[in-house]
This record gives sequence, C-alpha cells and structure tokens, in this order.
Amino acid sequence: MTGLRLDATAVKVLAHPLRSRLLSALRLGGPATATDLATRLDTNSGATSYHLRKLESVGLVADTGEGEGKRRLWRAATEFHTWEPSDFADDEDAETALNWLTRDYLRHFGEQFGRWLDVEGSWPTEWRDAAGMGDSFVVATAEQLEALKAEIDEVILKYRRVGQGNPNARRLAIYTASYPLDLDRAPRGKDQK
Repeated sequence: MTGLRLDATAVKVLAHPLRSRLLSALRLGGPATATDLATRLDTNSGATSYHLRKLESVGLVADTGEGEGKRRLWRAATEFHTWEPSDFADDEDAETALNWLTRDYLRHFGEQFGRWLDVEGSWPTEWRDAAGMGDSFVVATAEQLEALKAEIDEVILKYRRVGQGNPNARRLAIYTASYPLDLDRAPRGKDQK
C-alpha cells in the first residue's frame, strides 16, 4: 500500500478538475494511456498528456514503462493521499487549492453515493445492509478527535485488502468526515489566550 502526504506543490497541482479526475480514473480503472483516459473522460489527449505529466511531477502518477513508442502507459503512483490543513497555513494559494480539492471530493462523494442509491435495490440484501451511511455525534477536544481519526485510519488499513482474491469481495469507497456542529462557537486555539 502506497500513500503520499500532499505538500503545497502537490495540492496546487491536484486541485484541478481534469487532474483530480485523471488520478481517480487511474486508481479505479488501472493503467491507461492518455488517449484511453481522454476518451473515458471526454477530453482531448493533448490536454490529458499535459495534465498527466503535471501529476507525475509531484509523484501522484507514474509511467509504467510498458507503453509502445509515444503511447505511454500511466498508472496511479499511490493508492491514497493525505494532508493536514495546518501544512498549508502560511500559503494562501495552497489553502485555496485545498479548499477547492476538498469541495471537489464532497461533490464526488455525492455523485458516487447517489449512483449507489440508484442501483442499491438490485444488489443482494447482505450488501445493502453492509453498505450505506450513518451519522453519530461525539463530544471531544481537537486532540481527542485526532486520536479518533487515527483509530479509524488503523481500522481501514486493517481491512484495506482483507477481501483480495475472494470472488464475492468488491472494492469499496470509505469516506470519513467530521465537523463541528456548533459553528458559531469556535473555541480558542492553542496559540490564543
């Protein structure tokens, strides 16, 4: 399993509509040429090649070396990426890029989960019971929330490939989101007195 913690340069590169879609397409569909990706994403191969090279420059995609001639075969170089907003606190451009990227992921989640809801009735009941969404509420400090996130990450890591090789297993998207409910009551930060 390979991951990448985005730095300011990487988040600025990834925060682009076509680049975000290209990385997702490679992670979901496996290696592909720029021409194949352009067809799949309804764009042109020149723009696709350019944006793949930009993603390559920050380590998010890589040339497999298996292409023929000028037809490079691209793959996702990582299975996931992470970041902390504090990594970009002093870089307004990176903060703007992260804001766009996070909202893009929110849109993507809505679209993909909506597609699941459209076909859910045709799936076996055990899958319908296992998949889905829920919500819970906790009362915690920022430090306790960090600990909760770390534990959730450990559980996801444990199950990342548990079904590999099982014909009944399917790839799943796991989204986690946490946000304060009392938006009008921001606590003081560590550096505020």
